[in-house]
Amino acid sequence: MTNRATKDDNPPKNAVGRLKSRPQFLRVREGERRKGKFFLLEVLDRQEPDTGARVGFTVTKKHGNAVERNRMRRRLKAAVGHSAAIAMKDGHDYVIVARREVLTAKFADLEAALCQRIESRPRHGAPRNSAPGKHDGKKP
Repeated sequence: MTNRATKDDNPPKNAVGRLKSRPQFLRVREGERRKGKFFLLEVLDRQEPDTGARVGFTVTKKHGNAVERNRMRRRLKAAVGHSAAIAMKDGHDYVIVARREVLTAKFADLEAALCQRIESRPRHGAPRNSAPGKHDGKKP
């Protein structure tokens, strides 16, 4: 008998799925936003509590060259894999949009900020796309 997991086994709690396609990332933008010093966290509840959490990473070109952007992405992936995945809720999608400060932050601070943002609640109860004065889809 082997100790290797098969596809039918449940993944460990800290295993998080990945967002890979552009439509998945765009859908998460409709959810809530949680701003932080090192990153912006976008969260969408998919209303599917029996499925696992999924995460995606975004680092824009304005934050440096390819080497720096990849380093930021790797640091965020490591922080999620090391501790933040435990705080992520099943049935939710998360997109982490990096800021330049990710490069210089201490890893422990980065992990703590990520866990804090994941567990925090939005300050305002209104959905992002229903701001006052916006067209709500009704004809005048």
